Amino acid sequence: MNSHVPFVLISLFVLTESYVLADSRSFSIDYENNCFRKDGKPFQYISGSIHYSRIPRDYWKDRLLKMYMTGLNAIQVYVPWNFHETIQGTFNFVGDRDLEYFLNLANQTGLLVILRPGPYICAEWEMGGLPAWLLHKPNIILRSADTEYLQAVSDWLAVLLTKIKPWLYQNGGNIISIQVENEYGSYFACDYNYMRHLHTLFRLFLGEDIILFTTDGNTDKEMICGTLEGLYATIDFGTDTNITTAFNRQRRFEPKGPLVNSEFYTGWLDHWGDKHASVDNEKVSQMLGEMLAMGASVNMYMFEGGTNFGYWNGADYDTRFRSVVTSYDYNSPLSEAGDPTDKLLAIRDVIKTFRDIPVGPMPPATPKLAYGFVTLLKVGYISSLLDTLSPQGPVRSQYPLTFEEVKQYYGFMLYRTTLPRNVPEPTPLISPLNGIRDRAYVSVNGVSRPLVKMYQGFMERDTTLVMNVTGRQGDQLDILVENMGRVNFGTYINDNKGLLGNLILGNDVLDDWLIYPLDINTAVGSGWLQSDHSEIPPGPELEPGDGPIIYSGTLKTKGLEWDSFLKLNGWTKGQVWVNGVNLGRYWPQRGPQQTLYVPGPFLSATQPNNITVLELERAPSHGRILFMDRPQLDNTGQKTSEH
Repeated sequence: MNSHVPFVLISLFVLTESYVLADSRSFSIDYENNCFRKDGKPFQYISGSIHYSRIPRDYWKDRLLKMYMTGLNAIQVYVPWNFHETIQGTFNFVGDRDLEYFLNLANQTGLLVILRPGPYICAEWEMGGLPAWLLHKPNIILRSADTEYLQAVSDWLAVLLTKIKPWLYQNGGNIISIQVENEYGSYFACDYNYMRHLHTLFRLFLGEDIILFTTDGNTDKEMICGTLEGLYATIDFGTDTNITTAFNRQRRFEPKGPLVNSEFYTGWLDHWGDKHASVDNEKVSQMLGEMLAMGASVNMYMFEGGTNFGYWNGADYDTRFRSVVTSYDYNSPLSEAGDPTDKLLAIRDVIKTFRDIPVGPMPPATPKLAYGFVTLLKVGYISSLLDTLSPQGPVRSQYPLTFEEVKQYYGFMLYRTTLPRNVPEPTPLISPLNGIRDRAYVSVNGVSRPLVKMYQGFMERDTTLVMNVTGRQGDQLDILVENMGRVNFGTYINDNKGLLGNLILGNDVLDDWLIYPLDINTAVGSGWLQSDHSEIPPGPELEPGDGPIIYSGTLKTKGLEWDSFLKLNGWTKGQVWVNGVNLGRYWPQRGPQQTLYVPGPFLSATQPNNITVLELERAPSHGRILFMDRPQLDNTGQKTSEH
């Protein structure tokens, strides 16, 4: 089937409709009849969440069309502030950050939009969408009326809300409602002045006609702190909840108006070390049908989850720090790769009983290909590549500085000092205040003994705060620290990264540090690995595969640019780039995720595809990686042969 045909027909229909004068369009709440009204007629939305920041731009149209063909009439979309203002004052809305292009595609497809611009979004996204540069102020109270926080929020919303105003339904666009903040009742601050400030800003930039709403969890405490007069109160819950009980709670805070479940959970997230999450298809479809039969408007979270490419995954902190995996598949109706699942078909069958759905077959899954094995070669140990990876050179400091103090917000930093005395016997290296954020890879380079083993082990936040080190006075001590994603939910979102306190070796406080911010994305993306390496100084000799080492190789795709899934059998933990695009983290030993999604648009059909791997601990002796035609998101799958 040509998947572009229905899209063209849809576009013609929508363009025809757009000739209706904007001032004849309206979307409102009918408090007398407990429903929404679209252009004066009762309206029930059936929506699904999709995150443009987790899907390659080339696939936006495909995913939206599949959602439309399922029978959805709306989508729900988060706007991650830190995705667009990674550096304070520099705004990026181009390429895969082109929000207006995404809104336009949705409009052409015939999908209305429920927009969730935050400024905080949670979403299992790095710091819940808040930019890490907010942490420059050490004691800032995020998501509150803190003066510096409000100023940054106001500056951001002045840019964002101005952009989206033309896309409001009343103005001829497709945005029917906008959420203010996100699940604010689950945050400790409970600052009504903050919520009033946001309410004022949204009305100032967007006018009085657009519906503004809140979303909160199914408890009285969350609804009390998360709701505000003038913002329509909605609720969220999943298949483990009694529908009547939940909507009765919404009614206590919003006695009249439509029933709304703003996040009906079709699946759930995974952390490293979890069992892969799943939610029963029958429970999802049955409960969806029950809510729709009550006249409720429902948004399914997620409809397609996508991928935490790069360093964008978030983390949770309950009893300990738990980082979210790279895949955001979420056990959703559309898979991580955008493929229709049995869950989607069951949902479509339910929707058919409540509204006419588009005629025609569901667009097919994107083609997949098992490209096979690629053998990688060692480029060098991180410490021998610092001129390339940290071209601005180190920051000198008597004591460790955080990522935020150095303005290195994501990825990795290398902290270097020397051993203050001889340590011939294993001696404890300690982070006494649990200051490893989040993982530290420790190496000793024996200047006087170049054949000394370099990599000595790792330290990890909350779990591994002590390790043993040996070496001689004056030996170089390198500690590569990985930011594994900032906490995105709850009290601990002020999540500074790096070494947050002193390290102690035996009885000695280590000081006199050189701190190297590493910009691996830029180095790999600029084609550095395809240039001549003859001037890279050789590092000390390594035991096979030990320590933070960069590897590279090339993949030939046989003239095709099809999706694939990368499996790293025998590799331990690290990061992968394909043609300069950061695919995200791998950690098969901890799991559950075993493969990384490689979208076809990231590949070249005609040129060799450059593969770069940063292995942080130990690579296998075979040095191979495998491109497969299917994902493996749990630890229970069959082992792949390596002969």
